[in-house]
Amino acid sequence: MSLAERAAVKQPRGLYLLFGVEMWERFSFYGMRAMLVLFLTDVQRGGFGWSKPTADRLFGLYGFLAYALPMAGGFLADRFIGTHRSMVIGGCIIAAGHFCLAIPATPTFFLGLGLVVLGTAFFKPNVSTMVGQLYAPHDPRRDGGFTIYYMGINVGALLGPLVCGYLAESPRWGWHYGFGAAGVGMVLGLLMYLRLKARYLPGIGLPPSPRVAASPIAPATPLTRPERDCLIALCIIIVFTIPFWAAFEQTGTSMNFFAAERTRRVAFGHTFPATWFQSVNSAILLASAPIFAWMWTALARRGREPSTPVKMGAALLLVAIGFVVMVVGARLSDGGALVSPFWLVATYAFHTFGELWLSPIGLSTVTKLAPARLASLMMGVWFFGTGTAEYLAGHMAGLTERVERGELFHLLGGQADFFLIFVISSAATGLLLFALSPLIRRLSHGRDV
Repeated sequence: MSLAERAAVKQPRGLYLLFGVEMWERFSFYGMRAMLVLFLTDVQRGGFGWSKPTADRLFGLYGFLAYALPMAGGFLADRFIGTHRSMVIGGCIIAAGHFCLAIPATPTFFLGLGLVVLGTAFFKPNVSTMVGQLYAPHDPRRDGGFTIYYMGINVGALLGPLVCGYLAESPRWGWHYGFGAAGVGMVLGLLMYLRLKARYLPGIGLPPSPRVAASPIAPATPLTRPERDCLIALCIIIVFTIPFWAAFEQTGTSMNFFAAERTRRVAFGHTFPATWFQSVNSAILLASAPIFAWMWTALARRGREPSTPVKMGAALLLVAIGFVVMVVGARLSDGGALVSPFWLVATYAFHTFGELWLSPIGLSTVTKLAPARLASLMMGVWFFGTGTAEYLAGHMAGLTERVERGELFHLLGGQADFFLIFVISSAATGLLLFALSPLIRRLSHGRDV
């Protein structure tokens, strides 16, 4: 490879700062998320003692708000305050929310959840938008850059459950120490960003010009026909992510309870926390993400990269395969048997490969298809789709016990029937997305989708 080719592949330095900031934010988010339903259902160590369906529904509502409100945060950043200020405001509010959760009282628990949701609305869409602002249109490094950035998400998602989960489930510490550790992670991310932003992200994330900000309701100019078509293509893609995330996010609910109640968790004579399974996905992703980043960049240079709809259809099929593994594990665990951790780890492996075919590519696609003046707003719409999936995931998980008892339907019996739902829904949606791929490509007007 020539020096010119190496320079073209080299990523912007600001990408690695945003990598680190998102890492710490995700440390706090996934650290708290890993223990949420276990805390809500705990009756022995200071939890709320709720039923599983109630805990699952709160998890779903929390996830919906955390991912849906960023649409409003993206609008405010686009029209008024810019992505930089929005990120700082959001990070401060998120940290305050986690520290409220660390106080062992019911009112502060719900206040803390509310603050984390509000802060995420300001923070979440804008850090991804800033990554997109590092690249010129048609830059072949974009998908590879988003995959590297996605590694930052997963470093945080790996460490958060390990650190926060250890403190939460340790007899010496307890749940609220885990919540507090999540807040420390957010503070570290903020301090790093404020210290290095001027050096590595000059000119990125500034407020909109006065002319744009003066028109808070409509863009200064109407959308062109290609822009409208691209937005339609983007919305179709977002709709198809909902079944993916509704299945994938069983990690925090039904699969979390499977880890706690149906899985052998003894290693070297010690029982490890159920929350640690939440880190398996990220560990596998970190091992494989560099390969995917290299692969997308290399295929793009050769003009052989699969289209975004094809990648996402493949992601849905991989999730379906993962749940086939869970169906088998659930059948073996019916009757009270504790099964090998292999079943969860194998499922997470398939889900992780699916995530790498969908999530970082989707973030990149938003920055390709959305008009520049709507970039943060459409990133918020992307997360609104994820939020809708979170809500569905929580409510579907709340049906686990009814499906186990055969009250809704009976095919294989027990919890296997519940996981079978996601085999069917994911596979069917993936095949449909393959069929719609040509239409989405036409609507994208050659924007490398």
